[in-house]
Amino acid sequence: MKNVVILGSTGSIGRSTLEVISKFPERFRVIGLSTNTSADRLIEQAVVFKVPYVAVSDERAYLKVKDALKGKDTKVLSGKEGLVELACLEDAHTVVAAIVGCVGLIPTYEAMRAGKVIALANKEVLVAAGSIFMRESSRNGSKILPVDSEHSALFQCLLGQDRGALKKIVLTASGGPFHGLKRDVLADMTAELALKHPNWSMGRKITIDSATLMNKGLEVIEAHHLFGLPLSDIEVLIHRQSIIHSMVSFRDGSYIAQMSNPDMKGPIAFALSYPERLEGVMQDLDLSALSGLTFERPDLESFPCLGLAYEALRIGKTMPAVLNAANEVAVSAFLDGIIGFNEISVIIERVMDVHEPLELDSLETALEADQWARKRALEVIKS
Repeated sequence: MKNVVILGSTGSIGRSTLEVISKFPERFRVIGLSTNTSADRLIEQAVVFKVPYVAVSDERAYLKVKDALKGKDTKVLSGKEGLVELACLEDAHTVVAAIVGCVGLIPTYEAMRAGKVIALANKEVLVAAGSIFMRESSRNGSKILPVDSEHSALFQCLLGQDRGALKKIVLTASGGPFHGLKRDVLADMTAELALKHPNWSMGRKITIDSATLMNKGLEVIEAHHLFGLPLSDIEVLIHRQSIIHSMVSFRDGSYIAQMSNPDMKGPIAFALSYPERLEGVMQDLDLSALSGLTFERPDLESFPCLGLAYEALRIGKTMPAVLNAANEVAVSAFLDGIIGFNEISVIIERVMDVHEPLELDSLETALEADQWARKRALEVIKS
């Protein structure tokens, strides 16, 4: 029986994780859940799964959850300190890091320091402070098991392989809802249209990132840290069908790919059960029903966010943290109708242009760069 804590249980990944766990009550027990503002959903989850601990970041939501769970055997924690306490529960075996954005950085890091297995769905953690996390993982032996479908696919493809024979890894991207459109047309695309992803059901922020291809750029940076590869050994290809989730190429010219229906329950279940595989997690893939699998190179002129991520990785230091923070602010402004679709990349580039990268020597440095970039991005938006 593995005891599991889910940071960000009310989001898309968190809900899918609980769905997987509910099918295997003899294997997993949920002992901790967290949310920022989704009080009602957290209350329901806490009652259904009889969770002994929950943490709520938002003060108003905390008071509502605390009142609703009064008299039940659930301790309600609050704020950033409560999130860290939840992530480091002594009885926890696996911590699912599913909080969106850099707010999940500190609790995930503290969970790693506490020796927990990290099922990582928060790619921003490695984007903003990847070198720090990987050093800590190596130092204390804490495992990081990727939950992103692409990184889970790469992890599976590399199991048992001679890393010396590896030529490159290939991250696949659906291309999002605007694939094939040029930049002049993209200027008129609304948030409502951008949120209509053709293959995946995801949260609002990550869906916009998919539309701009920034999501793939963040995944490139994450893959660089997870697998210890330079940018030159990481390729991105548009694969509209979202059947091959990523693949690896070896020096003899052969490829190994991981395939399945586009369903996040697959990589979630693999991270929870590793090194085993659970039965009946998602619908089997009907190969005879596939009409074809296509691949093409991304259009960096129409979707410059991917190129900005490449540049941030080339520069290194605190630049990826700045890229990520500026993107979060820009995406929020787009969702609020303040800026247009094409302006997302413009804001990010302007923030990056004036940033003087610092050596990433501590978590505090990453967080300071994050806060600087957020402030600067807001200034650019207002101007």
